[in-house]
Amino acid sequence: MFKIIKRNINPFLFNIILFVFLFLSIQNSTNKQKVLFLNYKSVEIPLSFIVGSSFIFGSFSSNILISLISKKK
Repeated sequence: MFKIIKRNINPFLFNIILFVFLFLSIQNSTNKQKVLFLNYKSVEIPLSFIVGSSFIFGSFSSNILISLISKKK
């Protein structure tokens, strides 16, 4: 368990830094969209936030998945 945490701490910190820069960069964004998820609509949020957060969370989850797969071998 400690090896998984040790492997994921650097990518986790990198993704957190990207997330902070994402918040700083979307302050002047004017393009806003609603997100549809399971027949529920969200409030209007900037399109750059949707794309950026999807990239960051996908990067983080794939890193955890790769760590878990490599642990089994």
